[in-house]
Amino acid sequence: MYNVCMRLMKREEDAQDVLQEAFVDAFTKLYTFRFDASFGSWLKKVVINKCINTLQKRKVPLLFADEAKLDRWHEEEEDFSYVELEVKHVRHAIDKLPEGCRVVLNLYLFEGYDHGEIAQILAITESTSKAQYSKAKKKLREFIQQQKLSVWKTN
Repeated sequence: MYNVCMRLMKREEDAQDVLQEAFVDAFTKLYTFRFDASFGSWLKKVVINKCINTLQKRKVPLLFADEAKLDRWHEEEEDFSYVELEVKHVRHAIDKLPEGCRVVLNLYLFEGYDHGEIAQILAITESTSKAQYSKAKKKLREFIQQQKLSVWKTN
């Protein structure tokens, strides 16, 4: 759960605070757990929601893509079978992403949410979620190339 908070909150102090608040929320609302999923997945959802709510309360703009660009978006599957990057370089590149891109990327790649679920969580359209994910991948490539660690296999 700590890693989930770190990916979404970016700063260690913020992640610790949000995680503590999420655990307090989870235990005070334990009666809402319905056993229709594992306790771990329920708790993870509580933690993710707490992170998203905290980011939104700070009024941090999530910087979503222009609506005009959404119509041209299409998801491309990429082959990352030959990737030799150190985790710290990838984490650094992810941390440099704009807030909206970073949140969508983390929810999609690391937390396993689909774009429909992300759209619901963030109160955005599914197209916006897909566009933000695409933008995040593009920016990650640029950041890593700037670090002269360009080993991404191109299509």
